[in-house]
Amino acid sequence: MRSLAPIMAGLGRLSCLWSADRGDLFHGWGLLQMNVHMLSPRDAAQYRQVMLHAYGHAADAFTSTPQERAAESLSWWANRLGSVDGLSVAFGVRAGDALTGVLALAFSSRTKTRHKALLVGMYLMPDWRGQGLARALTRAALAHAQAREHITVVQLEVTEGNVAAIALYQSLGFQSYGVEPMAVLTPTGYRNKVHMWLELNRPYG
Repeated sequence: MRSLAPIMAGLGRLSCLWSADRGDLFHGWGLLQMNVHMLSPRDAAQYRQVMLHAYGHAADAFTSTPQERAAESLSWWANRLGSVDGLSVAFGVRAGDALTGVLALAFSSRTKTRHKALLVGMYLMPDWRGQGLARALTRAALAHAQAREHITVVQLEVTEGNVAAIALYQSLGFQSYGVEPMAVLTPTGYRNKVHMWLELNRPYG
């Protein structure tokens, strides 16, 4: 696993600070610090690259294939990062200039469902796993959802058997409310999806 030390050295003790005006979450580990921030349409090319890697290397986790998403225009990807209707946002974590992890939030414009947000597209490049970055991304997304008017519930789906991801979400307060059988057909067969939810008027991890 690649060391973070050369990237952000000389920082103080462990800290976690959300700055709503800048849209940055600074999450430090001892002498290390990674920058989690809201992505914008200008990040579309890098976001596309990370997600195409995700579709190809984590087929069990996603319903799209690399071929399907590679056919989408760059403007399609840019819209996912900052849709004109405001119904999607995405967060990224960087090591230097490289985008190493992403997570998106989708919202509803319908009166009866606009209280819900959906966490989608969590992915970390392999060299950057196991260092708390998935938690930092998720906390940034939850902070954004909590600050957004009307949002009281965040939902997600995770592949059954993904023990690490389920444990992360549970540690942040998510609860399972059902399992969808045969949710996706992958190269290794059908996989079930665990549906989870979090009520935002309660504190989360």
